[in-house]
Amino acid sequence: MRDVAVVGFAQRQMQDFDGSPTCVELLVPLFAECYEQTGWTRRDVGFWCSGSSDYLAGRSFSFVQAVDAIGVIPPVNESHVEMDLAWAMYEAWLKIQTGEVDTALVYAFGKSSAGVLRRTLSLQLEPYTMTPIWPDTVSLAGLQARAGIDAGVWDERAMAEVANRSLTDAEKNEYAVRKGGSSVDELLARPVYADPLRKHDCAPVTDGAAALVLAAGDRAREVTDRPAWIRSLAHFVDPMSMGTRDLTRSPSAQRAGEACDLDGVEVAELHAPFSHQELVLRRELGLADDVRVNPSGGALTSNPMFSAGGIRIGEAARRIWSGEAARTLGHATSGPALQQNLVCVMGADH
Repeated sequence: MRDVAVVGFAQRQMQDFDGSPTCVELLVPLFAECYEQTGWTRRDVGFWCSGSSDYLAGRSFSFVQAVDAIGVIPPVNESHVEMDLAWAMYEAWLKIQTGEVDTALVYAFGKSSAGVLRRTLSLQLEPYTMTPIWPDTVSLAGLQARAGIDAGVWDERAMAEVANRSLTDAEKNEYAVRKGGSSVDELLARPVYADPLRKHDCAPVTDGAAALVLAAGDRAREVTDRPAWIRSLAHFVDPMSMGTRDLTRSPSAQRAGEACDLDGVEVAELHAPFSHQELVLRRELGLADDVRVNPSGGALTSNPMFSAGGIRIGEAARRIWSGEAARTLGHATSGPALQQNLVCVMGADH
């Protein structure tokens, strides 16, 4: 296996598009930032991979327009996944492992505010019995939260403590669209939004884009003296049908964690769009109490569709680059109620 590292990361997150920029207008500044971080030009990138959704964009092959942000003369080696940025990164990591390329730039974008996001995401559900009912993501998360409360696995105070910490940590994150923690008691006094969830328990609808840069071996060392080396990477999927799953658990997250070496992880960026989901993930991954979770504020403070999972990996990589941590974990989820989970462990060691 080749040593591959994350050596660049750029993001833009917002609740409203100022002037409604196109995906190209969103991505060009991000690519420029990645070039500045690495000292590369587009000719140094061996492989490109994007993540987005035609359902979200409302048109077929929407990712083709985004390729204009790269520049297509001369032609580029490019691919696409109808998934989060984290899964585009996984494809790029595999591409580098084949030896065909040494470098990759992966990116994702989504304009969630353009339509009714909760209705759109219902289209990912099992098509015969679930999709016709149109249950949205918040309602399904409410069922999951209630299942955990009724089973005594967590309570509303534990959920509020997660939200309060995330909102407080987001004060240091310029990209967060929701900031400022209150006391736990103040959060619990707020009205219920989708029983038992309050608005602070739910990720805000967020527009945005993000990009990650990967490089192998010496190419990574040329960029930085402290690359975030990918030490282990795994993802698994739980059944599509909600009725066959214990919603208080996430077996795919547990399996992904078991497939990776989590020993020594100091910081974990968990993609938990709902407060109780962080509690599920901490338990399934077996994270120790001294592991710092979501110092960026996490998805509860900004959750751009198809970028938020990759952003967790980028934020975890930043802790390596800065010297704040020697071993970090980035996590991404997709599908309803933590159905699919990807875990990426990075380290400063070679």
